[in-house]
Amino acid sequence: MEGDYIKIRHWLLPISWIYGIGVRIRNKLFDFGVLKSKSYQVPIISVGNITVGGSGKTPHVEYLVSLLKDQFQVATLSRGYKRKSKGFQLADKNTKVSDIGDEPFQIWKKFPKIFVAVDNDRCHGIETLIADEDTKDTEVVILDDAFQHRYVKPGVNILLVDYHRLIIYDKLLPAGRMREPKSGKNRADIVIITKCPKDLKPMDYRVLQKAMNLYPYQKLYFTSIEYCDLKPLYCGEDLPLEKITKETNILLITGIASPQQITDDISKYSDKITPLTYSDHYQFKQKDLEKINAIFASLPSPKIIITTEKDAARMIGMQGLNDDVRKSLYTLPLRVSFLLEQEEMFNNNIINYVRKNSRNSILAQGKDDNKTGNSDSAGNGAGTISFRNN
Repeated sequence: MEGDYIKIRHWLLPISWIYGIGVRIRNKLFDFGVLKSKSYQVPIISVGNITVGGSGKTPHVEYLVSLLKDQFQVATLSRGYKRKSKGFQLADKNTKVSDIGDEPFQIWKKFPKIFVAVDNDRCHGIETLIADEDTKDTEVVILDDAFQHRYVKPGVNILLVDYHRLIIYDKLLPAGRMREPKSGKNRADIVIITKCPKDLKPMDYRVLQKAMNLYPYQKLYFTSIEYCDLKPLYCGEDLPLEKITKETNILLITGIASPQQITDDISKYSDKITPLTYSDHYQFKQKDLEKINAIFASLPSPKIIITTEKDAARMIGMQGLNDDVRKSLYTLPLRVSFLLEQEEMFNNNIINYVRKNSRNSILAQGKDDNKTGNSDSAGNGAGTISFRNN
């Protein structure tokens, strides 16, 4: 059911109250213009959340990339969490996961024809993308995990809310997992409730819609997670999940923020799951690989190892896994699907925004305005053209 993964540490609520004061002051400084948000003459789509991890940001970013990449030159920009490099980094054929972080590396491996960049300073990252000779033909920038990065004013602000951790039930850090108060959702143009069960009833949708209490200008969507065929990380052929029997022993390796759902979902295929859980973005060490070897050797056949794409990105370049593990190790790709036949509406909203706010469209609009004597409209950044009016 909705909110079923939430755990509140009530003894920490006084600290959450103090933390909330600081967050509210920061937001007010942006609202009153004391802290400035910058707009750019390129469409910018921000994808983020107001909780810590686990809302499905990367699959939704990948969905947007797939939607736009055949019509526009797409760039993704994130901070590159836990990378070992500094400053602006653009992925190329020599890039390692440690250079840009696991999630950007995963996206770049899937979509090698887009620009995948990381920069702790999102403003500097955007400015570099649209000015650098190698990336100046960027037509749309997708900001990953940038809902709290208010120094950039996106044209479309997408807020993801995990069905199992609805913000209406959660609390601020550290008692709960919310980065800012629930009122932060009011900045979103689009709210997506993610990881929904596919069998939600019409009444459930209406209850959720009322509970989220959105403004008329905000669009609400519902998505679910779909699992694709297992992909061998080192060697072998794809393995459909349906071919896994109840007797198959599965070593499930996860280093993600919210591993409970993937564990629950995989348990539908096998009754024999051995979970090996690490912290989010965990950097595997040699002793971890030795532990994986030992645990897998102790499991009776038939047996396989399943891990997430994000974990595989950190694991692929390491030495230390034995041959039995390497030939039995699969990644579990996933994708998002829209419920309530909302996909076409969502796609049209996004594509129309990018098309109307492309640099070419703005330039053409500026020329038309000059002809009619309305020169004040020329040069407005794409981020200043509100998605709420599209």
